[in-house]
Amino acid sequence: MKAIIVSLTMLGFAASALALDKVELDYRINKLTAKFVALQQKPDKRIPAETLRKARGIVLMERTKAGFLFAYQGGNGVALVKDAQSEQWSPAAFVRASEASLGFQIGGQQSFVVILLMNNTAKDMLTDLNYKFGGEASGTAGQDSAGAEGVVSSIEAPVLVYSDRKGLYGGAAIKGDTLAPDTDANVAYYEQAVTMKEILFENKVKPTEATSELIKKITEYFGQ
Repeated sequence: MKAIIVSLTMLGFAASALALDKVELDYRINKLTAKFVALQQKPDKRIPAETLRKARGIVLMERTKAGFLFAYQGGNGVALVKDAQSEQWSPAAFVRASEASLGFQIGGQQSFVVILLMNNTAKDMLTDLNYKFGGEASGTAGQDSAGAEGVVSSIEAPVLVYSDRKGLYGGAAIKGDTLAPDTDANVAYYEQAVTMKEILFENKVKPTEATSELIKKITEYFGQ
């Protein structure tokens, strides 16, 4: 009997932790939504409506970079894709990014990054467990190159990156940037073991209220 009580107590603690995780993850989506709206309200930073409409997938990331001599950059965010037939957006899948850099570096930088996947091939890369992107997956911020990390500037490019950076960071770097599923976050949020493919492409789960609000804000900027 005592063992049963202990087991039930532990299950109660686990359920409470899971509920708290879901609240935190809802907050993460809401925060990314607010940052996206703030980006779109800046004429020199916003994503053009036509480009946003054409996107087949979108990743929103918060990133932080800091270090001296050796730097580590991490970030987390969400990914969504648009169904080719219905044009409806998928539920949000949580993702994470990491980067290791070597060289003389000092300072700190925070950034909000929007990665647009402009065709179905690029969209399908989200099912890759460890998709690496660098200069070939970069773009402009707004109508100029003020926030560009690479040389891609055409909406015909498969991947475009827009950013709204804050802070100062300088130094040589050797980049090894990786975008990967945040498996723990996805399990906590949907209360089941689901893959990126199941969330984004197979309708295994439904969009939550927080995700629906994000989708609403994205589509609001299609015509602006």
